[in-house]
Amino acid sequence: MMEEEEFEFAEDLEAILHLTPEVQLAIEQVFPSQDPLDRADFNAVEYINTLFPTEQSLANIDDVVNKIRLKIRRLDDNIRTVVRGQTNVGQDGRQALEEAQIAIQQLFGKIKDIKDKAEKSEQMVKEITRDIKQLDHAKRHLTTSITTLNHLHMLAGGVDSLEAMTRKRQYGEVANLLQGVVNVLEHFHKYMSIPQIRQLSERVKAAQSELGTQILADFEEAFPSQGSKVAWLDKIDRRYAWIKRQLVDYEEKYGRMFPEEWSMTERIAVEFCHITRVELAKVMRTRAKEIEVKLLLFAIQRTTNFEGLLAKRFTGCTLTDIPGVRKRPESPLEPTNPFLEDESSEDVGTEKDEDLPRKPKAPDNPFHGIVSKCFEPHLYVYIESQDKNLGELIDRFVADFRAQGPPKAGTEEGGAVLPSCADLFVYYKKCMVQCSQLSTGEPMIALTTIFQKFLREYAWKILSGNLPKSSSNSGGLTISSLLKEKEGSEAAKFTVDELCLICSILSTAEYCLATTQQLEEKLKEKVDKILMERINLTGEMDTFST
Repeated sequence: MMEEEEFEFAEDLEAILHLTPEVQLAIEQVFPSQDPLDRADFNAVEYINTLFPTEQSLANIDDVVNKIRLKIRRLDDNIRTVVRGQTNVGQDGRQALEEAQIAIQQLFGKIKDIKDKAEKSEQMVKEITRDIKQLDHAKRHLTTSITTLNHLHMLAGGVDSLEAMTRKRQYGEVANLLQGVVNVLEHFHKYMSIPQIRQLSERVKAAQSELGTQILADFEEAFPSQGSKVAWLDKIDRRYAWIKRQLVDYEEKYGRMFPEEWSMTERIAVEFCHITRVELAKVMRTRAKEIEVKLLLFAIQRTTNFEGLLAKRFTGCTLTDIPGVRKRPESPLEPTNPFLEDESSEDVGTEKDEDLPRKPKAPDNPFHGIVSKCFEPHLYVYIESQDKNLGELIDRFVADFRAQGPPKAGTEEGGAVLPSCADLFVYYKKCMVQCSQLSTGEPMIALTTIFQKFLREYAWKILSGNLPKSSSNSGGLTISSLLKEKEGSEAAKFTVDELCLICSILSTAEYCLATTQQLEEKLKEKVDKILMERINLTGEMDTFST
């Protein structure tokens, strides 16, 4: 019975002490032990066999049992000590917990006190910060107020002084004071709803308006009004002499009154040019029948000279409409072609036409046409004179040809280009240059029409009209009849001199054909772009080609 009870107790104890592998591993790591009794897989039979491996070893069984009993008593003592210790620990733990709870309550009390003090400190800081902000605002507003009051004092005093100086016409002092008052007034734009500020602003505007009116009146009184009447073209040089004197006098007396960047002298000169152009246009419309070529060219010459003088003296910075620069590309021409020569270096005047105007080129003169444009509607007088001059020139060519006779064989003139041809195109060039300096518009088209007329007349009267006649061709010789072989009869016979004349006419026609083509190109270069299509000398070139 004892053994059965012990066996059941062992089984119950083993069931109670059965631990999971994880717990057992943790115990081994915390309490490492080499004792077989501490192993989880302890086997009593194997342990006994280890202690008593042989029958002879059973002799000391009592000693082994005594050792085990001793170990059991020690374990029991240790267990009792631990149990008692746990009993004391429970009491100590409860006492410690009570003490901890008391300490926590005290800590909570202290934390609450600290929190209350922190809230009071935060409120105090907010109040201090609010006071500081108020002081800052007050300081800033005080500074702004003081500055504004100073500006207001300056504005009020400046307006009073401005009005007083305006009445006394102290313009030198007013110039500096007015700018300062306007600058100070800018600080009060946001205060214009205040009646006093608005009143000061209105007083400043009134003073500015009064100054403008007063200064203009003073200048109108200071500048002389003599010389502003409209004079005829023969007195036009006096008009330009008058403005030159006035500009010199203005710069000496009033030049320092205005900023240099205003270019007042140039503005006065430009205004004079506008007035002069309008008044001259009026008087020429009224007395158009009295305009003669020499008088017109005299007026144009004096006017273009004056425009050239303006270009030397001023930059043209005050002009809003400056003529554009026109490039003049050069074309390869034959050596004897007058249109190959440099127009800028050529003296187009002759003894007969020494008073013809030489106008500065538009690209070099921003004042080009500022006055002389008024003469353009009356350039028909110049065109008509060129029509008459060219007619007389053709008649002189015919007369000279008859007087001098055809070129002779064996001379330098034999078979060469007729000299009258070169003279004609030289005169054409002079007329073209002169007219382009006067106008690049419709007058150039009219001059082109005259050129066409006299090119045809030259072809008829000088070339075709002077071809030699044969007995078999009494109606006159033509190039086609000259080249056509006679059928059933001998070809027309000519003398050597007649053959030289025919060759000269052919050479002249060839020269006229090439030079007319170059004339057309030059005319297109000089005329306005919108009028280029109206210049066409194809018919005249066909005449020379035929």
